[in-house]
Amino acid sequence: MTQQTNPEKKLTEKLIGNWIAIALISVAVIAGIFVFSSLGQDQKAPAVQFKNIQGEPLSIAGMRGKVVVVNFWATSCATCIKEMPEMIAAYERFHARGLEFVAIAMQYDPPNYVLNFTETRRLPFHVVLDVNASLATAFGDVKLTPTTFVIDRKGQIIKRYVGMPDFMEFQQLLEGELAKS
Repeated sequence: MTQQTNPEKKLTEKLIGNWIAIALISVAVIAGIFVFSSLGQDQKAPAVQFKNIQGEPLSIAGMRGKVVVVNFWATSCATCIKEMPEMIAAYERFHARGLEFVAIAMQYDPPNYVLNFTETRRLPFHVVLDVNASLATAFGDVKLTPTTFVIDRKGQIIKRYVGMPDFMEFQQLLEGELAKS
């Protein structure tokens, strides 16, 4: 077996390093396409029924004709807690123009924590406990928080955010959707 000379060895190592970098970038791009595959195409919101923490029955179909934000969150999620004031501000800004908002607490979130957070932060919108994960499953098996869906007046999911949204873009999207009749 012949041994590579030092320059050949360095060139081989560089080529292998480049191929590894290309492979990692490719995997990241494919994962990004998979995770955000619903962003470019409308899909129908699931026909789910649920009760908010006040016991009022609600459904996504019953909110048809309104723009709806569905936010999966947890009291143990630092990003969820950080984004909540912005979510409240968006709701207060747009609710009178036809925005509905449903904050769905994840299955693992202790109900007493959710109730306490809702009361102390005076959340002005519907808060729901997803005690059996059926809502997370219906929305595509949501596992990461926060995950936020924007649903148009016709019941189509038009945007999915995984992580905290860019709130300027989020509010522009809501503004545009609410301007449509």
